[in-house]
Amino acid sequence: MSEGKLIVFSAPSGSGKTTIVRHLLKQPELKLDFSISATSRAPRENEVDGKDYYFLSLKDFKQKIKNDEFLEWEEVYRDNFYGTLKSEVERIWKNGKHVIFDIDVVGGLDIKNIYPKRTLAVFVKPPSIEELKIRLKKRKTESPDKISMRVAKASIELATAPQFDFIIENNKLDVALEEAYELVSSYVGAEKTAK
Repeated sequence: MSEGKLIVFSAPSGSGKTTIVRHLLKQPELKLDFSISATSRAPRENEVDGKDYYFLSLKDFKQKIKNDEFLEWEEVYRDNFYGTLKSEVERIWKNGKHVIFDIDVVGGLDIKNIYPKRTLAVFVKPPSIEELKIRLKKRKTESPDKISMRVAKASIELATAPQFDFIIENNKLDVALEEAYELVSSYVGAEKTAK
């Protein structure tokens, strides 16, 4: 691989971006590896440090910001930081793979601005805010207050969609998965393997 690329998937929470990214990671011909984000929030049930996120204390996260160790970072909610460590991107490129991100819209656009020629930025759009609310409730991972906060934030995030290279509307998951595959496959120049 002459030069590793960056593929960004951003969306409001509950839009299906994580499901799409997981699907793409299972396609070996795409040569993708997941960029594990760092966060200062506590792990949710079943989340594993170094697999789902790098879980850092608030103090450690702020120290890494001071040390300029992040490609991008954001305080998403009060004292809830998320970011991409530069070392994570370098690790993946050294392994001869392209980096795929499942990241909030601000972080996604930051990466696109830092590496404009090496980044494909895709926005995953929910069918509606109402549908988003239903999906978040079905997860049963957050309080009604947290869900309300995410829904309020989603309206703001949806306004950023035109700044991305492509928008995938996730009405039907199988259609969204196929659309995402075609976009990424074309971008990285992958040959589809016979099944």
